[in-house]
Amino acid sequence: QVHMVESGGGLVQPGGSLRLSCTASGRSLENYAIGWFRQVPGKEREGVSCISRSGDVTNYSDSMKGRFTISRDNVKNTLYLQMNSLRPEDTGVYYCAALWVLSKVVVAGLDARAYEYWGQGTQVTVSS
Repeated sequence: QVHMVESGGGLVQPGGSLRLSCTASGRSLENYAIGWFRQVPGKEREGVSCISRSGDVTNYSDSMKGRFTISRDNVKNTLYLQMNSLRPEDTGVYYCAALWVLSKVVVAGLDARAYEYWGQGTQVTVSS
């Protein structure tokens, strides 16, 4: 069982930045492909970004490319999402999720149904 806890959310003005963290306990994240997802009330969970076990392979939703950067520190058992140039439509609850994979260079994708373990989420609000 992987227990994941997100942090770093908050209120930020449009154009601002936030850095989300997702720290795991119970097992090493080194064996898991990881993803970030976003959800707003009344909508399905939306894939934001994902990263391979090694950190060498990443993928982003088109609306996040060039603004968000996913990274991981397997020593610290932590995943990050650097979010720049934030827009009001980026508002939502952000979740990290993990899927055990054998290969170090594959990503689990941006479909939430692929993932096994989830954090509780952290709220991000982009508003002036």
